[in-house]
Amino acid sequence: MGKRIITQRRGKGSLTYRAPSHRYHYEISYPKNDETLTGNVAQIMKDPARTAPTAIIKFNDKSIIPIPASLNMREGDNVSYNNLNENAKLNILKLKDIPEGTSVYNLESKPGDGGKFCRSAGTAASVVSKTESYVLVKLPSRKERKFNPACRATIGVIAGGGKTEKPMLKAGKKYHIMKARNKLYPKTSGVAMNAVDHPFGSGRGRHVGKSKIPKKNAPPGRNIGLIRAKRTGRKR
Repeated sequence: MGKRIITQRRGKGSLTYRAPSHRYHYEISYPKNDETLTGNVAQIMKDPARTAPTAIIKFNDKSIIPIPASLNMREGDNVSYNNLNENAKLNILKLKDIPEGTSVYNLESKPGDGGKFCRSAGTAASVVSKTESYVLVKLPSRKERKFNPACRATIGVIAGGGKTEKPMLKAGKKYHIMKARNKLYPKTSGVAMNAVDHPFGSGRGRHVGKSKIPKKNAPPGRNIGLIRAKRTGRKR
């Protein structure tokens, strides 16, 4: 009898396929109130949960929040919240208060969630246009999305943009980087396995030899591949 395939083992939820969240330091957030605050960057640190460095911000109301560090940020830099202060190195504002064409990151998907969009190293979104009902933002994927004008964002570009330019050099280093975020590495193609290890395995050459679309009542060990065909019949 063959071993369980990866899709089955992931579903079990064992420690091998569970993210080591106990090593993560902070959860990205914004201040809970809408008051005008000023503060400074207390510390810039590396969080294994993220590709970008994390900046710890201390405000004058004694609140402490972690956000992704912006480009050229240094410890001690001034930070303003709900105030378009030109002297501050970092500004956190609502989208309705940010001028069009400004680069922003760590956008909230709904007001008060702390930021869900554009948090990877070296990325930034841009404010395209504003109306009374929504703010149109162009994301790093070049897709445009409508946001609530009350959603908050940080002005600037996230630090760590040259992360992908440095070569790994060793497969072990790549393995540990992927393991820190529960990413499976290395990945073995199903057609490269034996027939007992995967439904797509074995055969002369690397080919599936059967339909990649599983049957509706296929058992868990066979329910792999494409969900369904996008279209059928001749293309006219």
